[in-house]
Amino acid sequence: MTNRSNEPFHDPIVTPDELDGLPEKFFDRFVFNFHRTDGSRPSIIVGLGLHPLRDTVDGFAQLSTDTEQRNARYSTELSATSWDTCGPFSYEVVEPNTTWRLKLADNPTGLTFDLTWHARTPAWWGDIDVTNPKGETTSFAHLFQSGYADGTVTIDGEEQRVEQWYSQRDRSRGVRTMQGGQGLHIWYQAQFPDRSVGFLLVEGRDGSRLLLEGAVMHTDGRLDEITDVKHDLVFDDQLDLKSGLVQVTTASGDVLPIETDASGGGGLMAGAGYGGHHGEALGVDHVEGETWPLDGSVTQRTVDSSLTDRLASFTLDGVDGSGIFEFALTRSSSYSYVPTLV
Repeated sequence: MTNRSNEPFHDPIVTPDELDGLPEKFFDRFVFNFHRTDGSRPSIIVGLGLHPLRDTVDGFAQLSTDTEQRNARYSTELSATSWDTCGPFSYEVVEPNTTWRLKLADNPTGLTFDLTWHARTPAWWGDIDVTNPKGETTSFAHLFQSGYADGTVTIDGEEQRVEQWYSQRDRSRGVRTMQGGQGLHIWYQAQFPDRSVGFLLVEGRDGSRLLLEGAVMHTDGRLDEITDVKHDLVFDDQLDLKSGLVQVTTASGDVLPIETDASGGGGLMAGAGYGGHHGEALGVDHVEGETWPLDGSVTQRTVDSSLTDRLASFTLDGVDGSGIFEFALTRSSSYSYVPTLV
């Protein structure tokens, strides 16, 4: 991981004039999530990815309530649409790294919105270069940043005003082919009034650390690089995270023990196409979706990916926060979760 947070990130999505020399597997992608600052549902996650050398753009919308998760996936041919839309979804980079506008029209989730995202912290970003076991190279730029969202959200015809909901975004572009050997994956975005604690941690099935990147992003503009993460997490037999403690150490010497309650359910990213389906050519204006009850009948073991973006509550030194705890345990029988915080 090469930290380049002191440089501006090239935020606008790739355009048709920028395709010369790009590898066939190149992608340019973003994900946003939205939720109230008190951590109550709904939890809304949307994303879009361009695969220009495959003439494909695809995206998803996911809504998690207290009782169910609703999924919509949409894709089309890039040559059949403008590059800032896909099916019911459209976006505009109003001011790079500062302001985006996102709109979602009618789709299978019953959710629509018109939201403007504003940065509340600086972004953490850098270049990730990994050689995979099969010899393929993963090389992509990766950013995450905390913001606020304002606008309107409508669920089943009932409109509600959104005023400064927490919103974390993730941006990546390049070639990502990381395969096999992973035991634990965490993408962690804990939002507190004065800071966002964000990192990506990947461990091998033998417990070795494969990747750690991230920072504490302060609302006063400071970035404090994360140098170590230890964890003691509680998973059930379906590989679902329930609770736990994450201890973050920063370059400035801060040690932040953050307690987590992730028992609310929802956020199974298989419903967003994360089972290896991004970039598939499905023709023009393809839209599909389904609703999963949060009654234990659909779990990380029954869908095609255990990756989960869970709206969770956090506590740090008596201060409450909320955000997304993304996690995945491999389903390989060769792996058992082992805490590193002892």
